[in-house]
Amino acid sequence: MKIKRARPRRVGQFLFVEITTDNDIVGFGESGAWGHLEASEAALAKYCDYLVGEDPRRIERHWQIMHRFAHFNGTAVGGAISAVDIALWDIKAQSYGVPLYELFGGSVRDKLRLYAHVYSKTVDEVVSFATDKAREGYTAIGHFNPFLDEPEDQPYFLGHAGLVRMGINTVARVREAVGPDVDLLLELHRRLTPAEAISFAQAAAEYHPGWLEDPIRPENIDAMAEVASKSPVPIATGERYHSIYQFKMAIERRALSFARVSVGICGGLTAALKIAAIAEANDVQVAPHNPISPIGVAACAALGFSRSCVAIQEYPTGYDGYVLESTPQLLGRNVVDGDLTVEKGFLLRSEAPGLGVRLRDDAEVLRPPISRKVSMRRHLDGGVVDQ
Repeated sequence: MKIKRARPRRVGQFLFVEITTDNDIVGFGESGAWGHLEASEAALAKYCDYLVGEDPRRIERHWQIMHRFAHFNGTAVGGAISAVDIALWDIKAQSYGVPLYELFGGSVRDKLRLYAHVYSKTVDEVVSFATDKAREGYTAIGHFNPFLDEPEDQPYFLGHAGLVRMGINTVARVREAVGPDVDLLLELHRRLTPAEAISFAQAAAEYHPGWLEDPIRPENIDAMAEVASKSPVPIATGERYHSIYQFKMAIERRALSFARVSVGICGGLTAALKIAAIAEANDVQVAPHNPISPIGVAACAALGFSRSCVAIQEYPTGYDGYVLESTPQLLGRNVVDGDLTVEKGFLLRSEAPGLGVRLRDDAEVLRPPISRKVSMRRHLDGGVVDQ
């Protein structure tokens, strides 16, 4: 079996790769570098040129070559490698006529716990959306920002006391609305300094959040480890990590309790399996990060169904067209064929070969390509704010 054609496909806010073999098996993968798809697409096109004529089943070999060629890395390149890797696994599983998780040792569970997205500009919206998701059967609510998803054109300012008070008020109101049995997965979007993160974590502990995700900027693993050591709430981070080595350092330094592995950035399923092994050996749980399309959801699910250390999976219901609004449907559902069945907050195991979903031929017509423009929210003093 050889690859006869490989091409990037830009669809809406997504970047895919389509790889076709000489016996007409078609595999799909997706880059998770959603903020820099143009750069990721250029890297992906280069890898597509390399792949033509190659045996798609030699996945580890291709993974090593793509990573080690010229030793350039980063999220855009990682996204391209990830897309290719996912597509090659899709092809291999289809060639055997089995679901992808079968190649990873078979399933360890029958259904996979999900958390739904909540985007909101006001506390009342947070409460309303969170209550709706709980009524739908979700036992965890994520992308829940206690500091809200306010418009970028609205200048930001809160002092230390006001910041902590605002965040705690939001958490308290949602906890009261959804009750004690729904996990609140707080997404802080790098908003805080280490000192603010520690203060907020200590105040929020009363409401038993499931985690604090990226309370500070993730580049400084030592700073994240300091926050983790002083936080009574578990820390989740890693969605911007593009290599197994970053996860190794963060896990060894106890900077996290939940490894937020972006299968579309870290190097695909090949890398995700390596990271999951490191996590399991260190009693760290994995919670795949996936704010992209159903192709990405299906790739994460292959990991989640085959690895016992996967605790929960992100299920993106919002951010359509880069707009921070909650929606009832899975993001990008209209550009794929195949089913991802959800019942009461759990993804059911599929028996379909490969990923179980495939990109539609008319996907680019349904969702013409769009790009995310460079912008950041302004602070009242004229600086910029992570959000």
